[in-house]
Amino acid sequence: MTSPRPLSRRFYARSALEVAPELLGKVLCRRRKGVLTSGRIVEVEAYLGAMDPASHAYRGRTERNRAMFGPPGHAYVYFTYGSHFCMNVVTGCPGEASAVLIRALEPLEGIETMSRRRGRRQLSELTSGPGRLAQALAIDRAVYGHDLTREPLWIGPGGRSCPGWVATPRIGISRAAELLYRFVVADSPFVSRRIR
Repeated sequence: MTSPRPLSRRFYARSALEVAPELLGKVLCRRRKGVLTSGRIVEVEAYLGAMDPASHAYRGRTERNRAMFGPPGHAYVYFTYGSHFCMNVVTGCPGEASAVLIRALEPLEGIETMSRRRGRRQLSELTSGPGRLAQALAIDRAVYGHDLTREPLWIGPGGRSCPGWVATPRIGISRAAELLYRFVVADSPFVSRRIR
């Protein structure tokens, strides 16, 4: 499989609620030490900065969340629960601090490498969750703030649309949990949590 060209910055320069469902079906790619790993995005969550109590930027700028404040099309990577990294795509205008969390992928390229990094063989366990996909694609602090319009970490077109997506409440948060800001490819076996 040839790696897709990166999406343009203009794609990300919109509200997280517009960008999030359009990321479904796109391909997240990571090249490290000459090895390409990639997966089709099947689950995301939108976070709206100062307007969203569940956002890391709700209380303002910190050293941890500075990448969220722009420009759009950059990676906001954070370490959580003392054990794993999660990757967000910065969206909107500079200063808005909106972002989209990539929650799950359908593995495409470099599956053997992903399996080795994860210590798992079952395909459904490689990238079905934000921490899992970060480990599988070697996404860590080294790519914090990285410009997603170029290698070694980028998102490209997926070659097919995802008409069968649904919106649900976000997962694992206590504030603004009722908002339908999680977008999921309904029939995908690779999502982090199935739709009930």
